Amino acid sequence: MISNQILQNTIEGIKSISRVDLHVADTDGKIIASTSQLGDEFEHAIISFVTSPADSQSVQEYQFFKVYDESQLELILIAQGTSDDVFMVGKMAAFQIQNLLVAYKERFDKDNFIKNLLLDNLLLVDIYNRSKKLYIDVDARRCVCIIETKNEKDSVALETVRTLFSGNKKDFITAVDEKSIILVKELDEKQGYEDIEKIARTIVDMLNTEAMVKATVAYGTIVKEIKEVSRSYKEARMALDVGKIFFSTKNVIAYNNLGIGRLIYQLPIPLCKMFISEIFEGKSPDEFDEETLTTINKFFENSLNVSETSRQLYIHRNTLVYRLDKLQKSTGLDLRVFEDAITFKIALMVVKYMKYMDNTDF
Repeated sequence: MISNQILQNTIEGIKSISRVDLHVADTDGKIIASTSQLGDEFEHAIISFVTSPADSQSVQEYQFFKVYDESQLELILIAQGTSDDVFMVGKMAAFQIQNLLVAYKERFDKDNFIKNLLLDNLLLVDIYNRSKKLYIDVDARRCVCIIETKNEKDSVALETVRTLFSGNKKDFITAVDEKSIILVKELDEKQGYEDIEKIARTIVDMLNTEAMVKATVAYGTIVKEIKEVSRSYKEARMALDVGKIFFSTKNVIAYNNLGIGRLIYQLPIPLCKMFISEIFEGKSPDEFDEETLTTINKFFENSLNVSETSRQLYIHRNTLVYRLDKLQKSTGLDLRVFEDAITFKIALMVVKYMKYMDNTDF
């Protein structure tokens, strides 16, 4: 539950103040943290102390203390010296470690609860019962953000995000897989999607500057009950996937801004293939040459404005009209007509989606 390194740092900190050497052992007699050398002969003494009814005991030049987690004996603390001052330091150190055990157990329990909540692994009655036990507000406004980094198991990125939100104990930061970090952000009544967008951009900037990590942040909708947190997580997950297909240049993606990409993402592949086949008679819109595709994309970027598109492409207006006429002859779609333009735009997005699904390993 609590790492040996944390125990080591704790007793070293206490020694630097009290100048008393301290040692921490498990209930099998093994020393797991120490500020000085302690012989193996103490193993038998530790095991004997574990089985004794006493909570503290003097053995030669050392004083032994039991550390409990609730009523369960977890660790043995050993203070070097027999004076009353050493006894007091030992009692204080044991109390400090006991509080650390409780704090890390609570953190572990909350982390485990949030993971199961995100993955829909809890019954409704369990959600409310465990929330009450862990002192988690069930009616708070929350939004789930998924932070995906290039590297798997990026502990630096995880610690950077935790540091960024360490001031708010009502936020939860966890991970349900090796590729992403999950932030369940609690919001007050005045905070909305603009605030979430700012938070997401802050995360991206912080990871880039502090951890030298490139990240993408996707977030779902704001929910008002804890039972709906899993829905916000699923929305953020969809936003992350849709963003990879249709918004690859963006590093912050909102579920509410996915547009028609959200609809296409939920279409079955056979239906997509049928659509492309019917519209283009067996051809694919991505088979056009680079010049034609550039013209099409720029035409869409300028909201079907011929004059502005020709200006940005540095070509004569008639040249652009010629290209559009040529495209109409080969596809039967006139991009200057709104309905045909919509059909062509959707077709391009469908092809992108199909390619993504073909290249994705499940």
